[in-house]
Amino acid sequence: MLSEFDLIKQYFQRDLPGRATLGIGDDCALLTPTAGAQLAISTDMLVENRHFFAGADPRCLGHKALAVNLSDLAAMGATPLAFTLALAMPKADPAWLEGFSRGLFELADLYGCELIGGDTTRGPLNICITVFGEIAPGQALKRSGAVVGDDIWVSGTLGDARLTLAGLRDELPIDQDSLALAAPRMHLPDPRIALGQVLAQQGLAHAALDISDGFVGDLGHILAASKAGARVNVDALPAGPALASQETAVRRQFCAQGGDDYELCFSADPGQRDAIMAAAAACGTPVTRVGIIEAQPGLRLVDGAGLAVDLDAAGFDHFILP
Repeated sequence: MLSEFDLIKQYFQRDLPGRATLGIGDDCALLTPTAGAQLAISTDMLVENRHFFAGADPRCLGHKALAVNLSDLAAMGATPLAFTLALAMPKADPAWLEGFSRGLFELADLYGCELIGGDTTRGPLNICITVFGEIAPGQALKRSGAVVGDDIWVSGTLGDARLTLAGLRDELPIDQDSLALAAPRMHLPDPRIALGQVLAQQGLAHAALDISDGFVGDLGHILAASKAGARVNVDALPAGPALASQETAVRRQFCAQGGDDYELCFSADPGQRDAIMAAAAACGTPVTRVGIIEAQPGLRLVDGAGLAVDLDAAGFDHFILP
């Protein structure tokens, strides 16, 4: 049977050159950021039967656990540096650990993000990652920077993760081809690191966040922090390829409220439209203009004709059970 230190050495300690001054193996890691840079730090926790189903594929879990943290760095425009992992497991299962660590490091290596420490213990399956990034002072994209008259943009597509959940819960009759098309958006989200970096470094966006709890709820955080309101065309929200074939009511609801999208929502001066489209194309990430920041408080949802749309579209809350 694997001991705690055996499993760390076998599955999580790597003999690779890294950015950490001191990595795994001591009481603390030592991380030296680039001179003059600020550290950006974020923590997310994934809990079995709350954030993922029991028996979920371990490789996908490894990927997603890091991806949701990298998405927070993307929202600020930060460059990934390193991360820590706190992992509770019912038992030390070699097959599960191999899959989990493989998914984790495949994504970590893609962004040059080094595992520098953490903790393991026995208990219900719980994955907690803290990620560290860096950014030049004054460049970080915050939620509080939206300006009246700004365009509201969304990267990628929305709603396919929520469609996958609906299929797994038997909420909707979804054929297997559609489910297979949508499922990677739920299980293997793609953090928009490159887009976030260019938006920050070129000063193209005023405010940003990542869409984790649903577009409407997350946009509400920008509006609250910026003391502004907004008008959004729900029919402009970019539906994922699987969701796009669903009826209008489902498409609107899942785009607006779905959650687990890990796309970027950001506001920017209308004069930056061409530059944003060019930057997005260079990053290989499509972006869609979906609304406008307004002085009147609150969020107004309209359809493509400008008529009001009434959606029950509150964001996800961990302490309000679905």
